[in-house]
Amino acid sequence: MESLQSEATKQKFNARESARLARQMKLAETLREKADAEERGEDVDRLKNWEWTIEENDEWEKKQARKRRRADFEFHDDAHAARRRYKKDLDVLKPDLRAYDQLKEEATNSLISLAGEPSASNTLIYGDHKPSEEAIDRVVGKVTNDIEKKYKFHRKRTNEIEGDITYINEQNRVFNKKIARYYDKYTTEIRDSFERGTAL
Repeated sequence: MESLQSEATKQKFNARESARLARQMKLAETLREKADAEERGEDVDRLKNWEWTIEENDEWEKKQARKRRRADFEFHDDAHAARRRYKKDLDVLKPDLRAYDQLKEEATNSLISLAGEPSASNTLIYGDHKPSEEAIDRVVGKVTNDIEKKYKFHRKRTNEIEGDITYINEQNRVFNKKIARYYDKYTTEIRDSFERGTAL
């Protein structure tokens, strides 16, 4: 048993050590490239940017723009909060909008062929569409993930054990506990009589 534990510890140490060495090698290579570029009088950032394709660069810029847009964490109104939540859900679920548009087009075409004229609505007929198993699994996974997050967020409050709340913040709670340690033996009787309403 001990040899198994020592072997596992060695493997963990070796993995950690190899990751650390890889980080150091990458840093050393980056510093060497930077020094070589400065000797030649070239701009390091410009040389590094030559490694990216235009598509990769455009994708990176879109990602950075999305981060800047979503960096606004202030509460503006309910519509803004709902929109932010909707965008986050879209990122997690990743719906196939092309397939949805294609289904919508097919439904519109079938309505045109039935009625002989274009329909006013551009939605699918209710109850006509059966989602794929993959789409159902994505939605179920997201819902269970939301439930787990909500469960983890709920925590037992510390004051539920103590009973009466005699403080306004954590610092005041600690201060009140210190005072109670020294003076409760003198003030308990007075406090009890106040609560009963028999104090003079």
